[in-house]
Amino acid sequence: MSDEPLQPQRTTLINDAVTIERDGAVGWLVLTRPGQINAINDQIRHGAPQALRLLDADPEVRVIVIRGQGERGFCAGADIKERRGEETALQVRQRIQGSRWISSLDSIEKPIIAAIHGYCMGGGLELALACDIRFAAPDAVFALPETGLGLIPGGGGTQRLSRVVAPGRALDMLLTGDRMNAQEARNIGLVSRLASDATALLSEVLAFAQRIAAKPPAASASVKRAARAALELDLKSGLDLELDLFALLAPSKDAKEAAQAFAERREPRFTGE
Repeated sequence: MSDEPLQPQRTTLINDAVTIERDGAVGWLVLTRPGQINAINDQIRHGAPQALRLLDADPEVRVIVIRGQGERGFCAGADIKERRGEETALQVRQRIQGSRWISSLDSIEKPIIAAIHGYCMGGGLELALACDIRFAAPDAVFALPETGLGLIPGGGGTQRLSRVVAPGRALDMLLTGDRMNAQEARNIGLVSRLASDATALLSEVLAFAQRIAAKPPAASASVKRAARAALELDLKSGLDLELDLFALLAPSKDAKEAAQAFAERREPRFTGE
């Protein structure tokens, strides 16, 4: 995968490890530590939530894509070169509780797509699992190897994986730490889309994101909210939420524009109202 196959209209440097690129209605959050396969350090932990908030607040951005810079991978997990002194269990708990950065994705209203190539391991896979859609290159490799290190995933992997794939497949990955290729990941539903080849990943993700961005943004935000709530709510509460959101959207200008455009056999012009 080429480092910079796209030509963003605007670029914002968050820090040395995180950059924002804007391409029309698509905003890219780019992890920029290619020499370390975008391994997670404190700059990513602090910079990624900041970038997400900026993109979510930008009225021109309707879809967010997260990608890793460089040929080797999306994100190889935590940076093992970050040395920390001896800590008690309580100190570890307090430190991680104060920086649950991947959970920041849960508060984002706009659709988030993970564009995955190469290594997607440990915390990198946990980051991808927190996205709404995972779109992978054929060379992508997935694993949660933490049990082999005497640990377990600490960024949501044990909870989100079972919400994406069948519980038995999730436990297989968690207990063995085995690596999985892109086709296997597609077969079990870990990723929903595969690029035609590694070099086409970003252009195909961009086209896919633009399709979603062309839809009414309130409808996209509402359907994301309802679908995510289905993982937590009982059926009756979920159906009530769905009906509430449907009723809120029905009188919107975009809903009326969609109906009128269909009747007039033309492309709709959505304004976000």
